[in-house]
Amino acid sequence: MTEMIYTYDGSFEGFLCCIFDSYANKEVLTAIFRDEDFAPSLFASRWIPTDRDHANRVLRKIIKVSPYTVELLQKGFLTCLPEKEIHLYRLVVKLLREGPGFLRNFSDETLYPVITAVRHLNGEAHLLKGFVRFSDLGGVLGGEIEPKNRVLPLLRSHFCARYQNERFFLYDRTHKEALFYAAGKAVIRPLEDFQMAPPDQAEANYRILWKRFYDTIAIKERYNPRCRMTNMPKRYWGTMTEFQDERYFTVPDSPAAAPAPAVPDGRSAPGKLPGPGPSGPGSAL
Repeated sequence: MTEMIYTYDGSFEGFLCCIFDSYANKEVLTAIFRDEDFAPSLFASRWIPTDRDHANRVLRKIIKVSPYTVELLQKGFLTCLPEKEIHLYRLVVKLLREGPGFLRNFSDETLYPVITAVRHLNGEAHLLKGFVRFSDLGGVLGGEIEPKNRVLPLLRSHFCARYQNERFFLYDRTHKEALFYAAGKAVIRPLEDFQMAPPDQAEANYRILWKRFYDTIAIKERYNPRCRMTNMPKRYWGTMTEFQDERYFTVPDSPAAAPAPAVPDGRSAPGKLPGPGPSGPGSAL
């Protein structure tokens, strides 16, 4: 068997095609890189194009052996696990070679890093269901998050059900993608550049009220910053209303400095979802 490095387009389907090609060409993979992350090396490498038929064949085979593994792969692909592709590839190789028995052993050296990363993903998504703060931007709710994992596919059903009669977007600063929802439909799209519109007077007043409520319910005698950071980790504070500085609660002085509420790139707030375009990896989950 030949050792090889594969590069692919970064999509989940592209990753499945890497698995397909490794078996079709009898090649053992030592690394799998997204195209933008690949650096030339002395080892043999090859670009793997995404073929939906090949991806579906791999998916059907995995489902036949272990339906649970498909969910593990889909969620594992959304995690921030370093070199996640090669970890997921080795998981599939072991599954097809030995069967699903090892999946019951969480200490298994192939399963452990994946299952740990998926737990972290699920935990972060759970926390963000309570930590997301939306602003009213001309009738459209807008929010930002800065997660370690790609949690938007996991948050989609929660917020679409919670705000089913609203229009909203949620921007992931870390992974440069956004969830858009309107009229009962939701999509996740790549979004490289984003600038949240400044608040109008009504939105600024709501922010002040929320901050005042947060400060008022605090019990001074029971102040415990360590406990607060345990239940509300500090890395989430950057996008939470109650931890912002004075500028966040102030309407810009001049009309020129305060453009009308808008969504990214200065476009007017959408009455419908963005048109067809490339989906962010994993957005079909």
